[in-house]
Amino acid sequence: MESPDLALLEAVAALSTSPLTGIAQRLREATIPYVGCSALVIFTKDCTGRPQKKAGSESIISRVSIAELDHIRASLSGATKPGASALAPGDAWQGEAVLGGQTRPVLALSSPCNALLVLADPQHPAEMAGPADREAAGRMLRYLWALAAERIREKVADAPPSYLIESRAASAERVRVTAELVDQHSTTLETLLAALRSPALADDAARRSATDVAARALVGLRTLSDRTTELVEEPVATAFQRLREDLKPLMNFSGIDVQFIEPPVNGRALPGEVAHAARALVRGLVLAMMDQTGVRRIRTQWDCDGENLLVNVRDDGPGELSPAAPNMVRLAQRVEALDGSMTLDVMAGWGADVAISLPLDPPARQLADVSGWKLGERELEVLQLLAAGQRNRAIGANLHISENTVKFHLRNIYRKVGASSRAEAIAMAHSNGVR
Repeated sequence: MESPDLALLEAVAALSTSPLTGIAQRLREATIPYVGCSALVIFTKDCTGRPQKKAGSESIISRVSIAELDHIRASLSGATKPGASALAPGDAWQGEAVLGGQTRPVLALSSPCNALLVLADPQHPAEMAGPADREAAGRMLRYLWALAAERIREKVADAPPSYLIESRAASAERVRVTAELVDQHSTTLETLLAALRSPALADDAARRSATDVAARALVGLRTLSDRTTELVEEPVATAFQRLREDLKPLMNFSGIDVQFIEPPVNGRALPGEVAHAARALVRGLVLAMMDQTGVRRIRTQWDCDGENLLVNVRDDGPGELSPAAPNMVRLAQRVEALDGSMTLDVMAGWGADVAISLPLDPPARQLADVSGWKLGERELEVLQLLAAGQRNRAIGANLHISENTVKFHLRNIYRKVGASSRAEAIAMAHSNGVR
């Protein structure tokens, strides 16, 4: 029989090595011995392409919305609802909230990197009946969640080029869809307001009441649009401040003077994947420069010309950096993934100067060319919805087919495109222009 200590070590190992696509399921499996749940949702700003990571009951996770998670985050921040119980204020909150379109018991936890964990229908195992057992279970839950949140942060910071491309595509699609919804519903509500304000209507009290309701709905809709934009954009000054915080340990212990030239505070906001990539690139360059002997000073500067983020990193070392070095090749690949450019100027005895330009807007979409895959008409429709981030149930609803039929088509798609998993099929679809 497996010992509890061994099971915990295996769970920690699985979390520590989990890919982003499977981390919600790994966390749910790890927490079951301490707090069970019908569904687990992770909500993080770090993953601009997929801010939600979910595992558990399909009837819940397929219907979770950002608005619901925002409301739960507000409860976690202190705006608790009547009848809710606070657990470790500022860290966890337990009560009833709407999740997946239905009011249910939830347990929410925050993390140092501002990620949110939500457990639906939380329940301790029967053997944890005493207060001491439950307190220990709560501590273990917090530990496992902190580990998972840090894993997400690290994976995003060191994301491969394929992830950056996919993240940018998903971010752009979310903004497009939200903008369409805002335009559609804003027109409807504004027309309603104009009619209700008409002097031809005699019942003033009814008109005022209806006007207030419609006005609140309009504000809520536009707030949702702003919230979606915040998920995929970060002010340039905020992004640069996060870079300074990331480099603090190096500044404190290396003995090297790392200087920062602030970007304009009113510069254009950065798409999330550009901000993450820029910080990771600077960190990589600073580490590469510190590996040289004789480096005493490194200067990093960001600027924005309205269309590109301009990054410059310079050292006063011996000028030994080589573009062919493995670490520099990896950095160049990250730049290329975002359609950027990187130049390295080295002067022996005077140091190295690296200039990076990252475009803020994604490139124009290429027309999909998947004729070589020989997909049927229905298979192509399923692939397009899959590439747009739809789950099986949503794909079936869109195409008016059963979930089992969707799975049948997906198996054929995987075989024809040569994919071994859902994530690989999505990545291949994106790389061939399917959105």
